[in-house]
Amino acid sequence: MGINKKFLKLKTSLFRTSSKPPPHQPPPQPPTEYICPLCQTLITEPVVIASGHTFDRTCALLCQASNFTPNLPDGTCPDFSAVIPNLALQTAIPKWCANNGVVFPKTKSFADVTEKVRLSNGSSANSELTRKVNRFDSTSSDESVIVVASPLSMIPYVTRPESWNSSSSELRFSDDVLNPNAIVFDNDCDETYIAKFNSHDPYEQEQSAITLRKNTRNDEIARVKLCTTPLLRAMRQLLISSYEKVQVNAIAALVNLSLENQNKIKIVRSGIVPTIIDLLKVRLSETQHHAVGVIFSLSLEKKNRTAIGVLGALPPLLHCLIRSDSQRTRSDSALALYNLAFDYNNRVKLVKLGAVPALLAVMRASDDVMAGRVLLVLCMIATSTAGKTAMIDANAVEELVAVLRRGEVCSESTRENCVAALYTLSCGSLRFRVVAKEAKADEVLRMVEETGSERAKEKARRILVVLKGRRASLVEENDEVDWAAILDSVGA
Repeated sequence: MGINKKFLKLKTSLFRTSSKPPPHQPPPQPPTEYICPLCQTLITEPVVIASGHTFDRTCALLCQASNFTPNLPDGTCPDFSAVIPNLALQTAIPKWCANNGVVFPKTKSFADVTEKVRLSNGSSANSELTRKVNRFDSTSSDESVIVVASPLSMIPYVTRPESWNSSSSELRFSDDVLNPNAIVFDNDCDETYIAKFNSHDPYEQEQSAITLRKNTRNDEIARVKLCTTPLLRAMRQLLISSYEKVQVNAIAALVNLSLENQNKIKIVRSGIVPTIIDLLKVRLSETQHHAVGVIFSLSLEKKNRTAIGVLGALPPLLHCLIRSDSQRTRSDSALALYNLAFDYNNRVKLVKLGAVPALLAVMRASDDVMAGRVLLVLCMIATSTAGKTAMIDANAVEELVAVLRRGEVCSESTRENCVAALYTLSCGSLRFRVVAKEAKADEVLRMVEETGSERAKEKARRILVVLKGRRASLVEENDEVDWAAILDSVGA
């Protein structure tokens, strides 16, 4: 009887012990690399910046736009000149949250980020950041300097690459090319395209690429609806396909998607740009031509320029401009380099690549239209100190004067760009006067002052003032730019 009582007591105590609720456990701490070093919270949209640090995209963009450099815990100095998606963490962080029962956080707003910075970096840092955030939509300092230094507000007259409207690009969608019995694609849905892109059958991939190319050629609504991140990532395997027709139609379809302004940033953030840059190096002229067209189209968006330069587009673009047998490819390469040169870092890289002597050689050997586009790039390079030095060292002043001596052979726009390049070189360069006098630039400038356009006359007059030993102001009080007219001309 005593044994039964003892057994009953033991059983009751075990039952009570086992029925107690488990102690509360704190949520697991995420790995350090999943935490944004600025706001100290779990990253929702991971990006890598130029210095190699990983930030939440909202934090990186805020610091980039406001020119704010935070104090990081490890004492390193972040560089926000380039913001590139971190594709590895985009997958890893949500997976970690799912495995550990952690709710994936919502995308941060700029107000949330500013508050986090205030708490982590102190009130002085917050006041500086808040002051700069209030000017978030204003033009960046680097772009403002370029606008002031740009002598003739040189804006290309086209916003669409020649690969879009050239005769070779316009594919004839006959029954021989597009199977009428193939699956019907919904212009408003990308899922069917993605399924076909992921097929292991090259014929299915080709048919889907052709259909996407056709449906987005003239349909602006389809371009916007179909340009999704999953579709862009699925297109990558078509771009690296060993089948020429698959590759050509896929990159041509990407040209169409890149035409819409709201798609340009999305395409760069999808991570597909490195693959496009690789296509700049292929020997297939049509593939290379369309790849150059995509880069040119994406470079029209100023927020893309730094990232495209960091990803390595400048050397192959320069090679296409110099070596390509296609006039259209060379033309789009020049305009892409011109757009990318609005970014200061890209101008410096072009100088280090030895672009100045190469561009001058292309200018000498090209027709008037091509020479005019090369001059656009040279004018942008000349706005930097390193660019001025490189151009004067390469006898650019003498070359530009020689172009002006052609007189009626040159178009008015080419003459304007020539004078613009000379004017930019004359600003802040002590060597310009000596070199210009040796090239007898005053003779042709007086001719331009008499017979050139109003803008060319004005710049020629200022250069002559510099050559006489007096300093001409960079921007006079009456030197106003009609930005409305310029923006209208861009869409022409």
